[in-house]
Amino acid sequence: MKKISATDTLELSIPERIQLVEDIWDTIAAGADAVELSEEEKRIIDARLEAYHKNPNEGSAWEDVIKRITSKQ
Repeated sequence: MKKISATDTLELSIPERIQLVEDIWDTIAAGADAVELSEEEKRIIDARLEAYHKNPNEGSAWEDVIKRITSKQ
């Protein structure tokens, strides 16, 4: 297989670059189990989960978050 550089990708059309990114993402997602969380990341996740369990009504629903994000674009 021929290796390509980031500069080589600029010669691709936009649809070809989008497809390349999708293909790369698919290979990353397929190996997601191989990604290890650091102890610090695990601690943060545990703390956030504990905070949620203490007060599940705190924060925003996912639908509200998406609306806020998309309305700013």
